[in-house]
Amino acid sequence: MSNKSFKISIIVSFISVFLVILAGSLVRMTGSGMGCPDWPKCFGYLIPPINEKDVFWKPNYEYESGVMILHKENFYVALNDFKTGKTISLNNWSKYTIHDYNEFSVSNTWFEFINRLIGALAGICTLIMLGISLKFIKTKPILPALSLLVVLSMGFQAWLGKQVVDSNLTPFKITIHMFMAILILAVIIFLYNQSNDKKKFS
Repeated sequence: MSNKSFKISIIVSFISVFLVILAGSLVRMTGSGMGCPDWPKCFGYLIPPINEKDVFWKPNYEYESGVMILHKENFYVALNDFKTGKTISLNNWSKYTIHDYNEFSVSNTWFEFINRLIGALAGICTLIMLGISLKFIKTKPILPALSLLVVLSMGFQAWLGKQVVDSNLTPFKITIHMFMAILILAVIIFLYNQSNDKKKFS
């Protein structure tokens, strides 16, 4: 792999992280930050509900462990895999107490879910960048070092995202989350500048 391919991976990583920031801004503007009340899944699903009835309890329905329902203005989480009867029994459910958010909106849920998908894609892009950077571990170790820093920062950023959701969008944590995203962009820009060094790469 040439230095050119590494530069391309840096550019792709920058664009993907920038898209995460744009998506996050859209989520903030639309008030969709709690569109998925749990993390990393959304209402306990890998793909979130597409209509309101999906988050309400259903009779004679097979629920999987971790799936969430909205019941009497509270979220409940399935304790295990089971099939419901004709009437609800809360013995199979645990009240979700991490936060007190108790609303559902299809649009908000999907805005937040897409934001998370873009974030996951950005994480994959930075991992690929790190993999390519290992070629220069002997000739210019600062490149893999900075690439690793970006990947670790992305992991920390994902953890921060969970904290933001669990706190029901505490402004202080949202601010840290945004600042971290900008910091990651700054490191990627610095990494790109370092890759432009005239020193030869093997």
